[in-house]
Amino acid sequence: MPISPSSSAQAAREVVAHRLRDLRKTAGLTVTELAGRCGWHHAKTSRIENAKTAPTTTDIRLWCRACGALDQAEGLITQSLHAESMYTEWRTQVRDGLRALQGSDPRLFQDTQLFRVYSSSLVPGLLQTEGYAAGVLGISARFRDVPVDDSAAAARARVDRSRVLQEPGRRLVAVVEETVLRHQVCDAEAMAAQLGYLLTAGAHPQVSLGIIPMGAPLRRQWPRETFHVYDDHLVSVELVSARVRITQPSEIVLYLRAFEELRGEAIYGAGARALIVQAIDTLG
Repeated sequence: MPISPSSSAQAAREVVAHRLRDLRKTAGLTVTELAGRCGWHHAKTSRIENAKTAPTTTDIRLWCRACGALDQAEGLITQSLHAESMYTEWRTQVRDGLRALQGSDPRLFQDTQLFRVYSSSLVPGLLQTEGYAAGVLGISARFRDVPVDDSAAAARARVDRSRVLQEPGRRLVAVVEETVLRHQVCDAEAMAAQLGYLLTAGAHPQVSLGIIPMGAPLRRQWPRETFHVYDDHLVSVELVSARVRITQPSEIVLYLRAFEELRGEAIYGAGARALIVQAIDTLG
């Protein structure tokens, strides 16, 4: 079972904090003595050691110099930067608008051959139509108080980005809960168009679409947070407050295990299409 992504990011911060604390103790320095050598208040030392405050690159170099361990600075800096990059607040991500966010990491999509997505709430972005994406992004813009609501332009950019699946060698394996088909995040016409697109998209050879029925018996995995796996190198998890990027191999293995178990719960082909048709019929 995957641990909480936010807890994972905090754990990475704590590893750095504990290493810094161990360096101080090995050097025989008190909290106050180290603070004096670094030129800051002793409370800052305590905050860093307790992972309450993330140390800057300069902080780590000063700390290591004070402890006579400057040779360890670069390794700690790399660890610290990795820990902070795992957890990125959405308010920072959307500062330049939702349109810019769609192209914020172009290399990730260009370099990935196999996209694996599990979603318990929304149609995966790579399978979204423009109308559906505009509805989703409009909700996000209102909730996050984005200065300029460019959700329509962002929706077009999201659809453009999904064309990566048309390139040779690309493959998408998507697993969604049946409830995804029922959450009406846009008007009925756009929702019907989205569901209709799923009927055809699932038939493409480069796309595998599985749907976990609401009445699936004896589930091995309960509905999880939505997550994306890019090849075997990165897991991205979307929380209310942030996006978490997981690169630790042992954690990626857990997400891949969860994905495979969820994929085993899903139905495909004619069974999946029947669930989509039922959802279309409920739109009236």
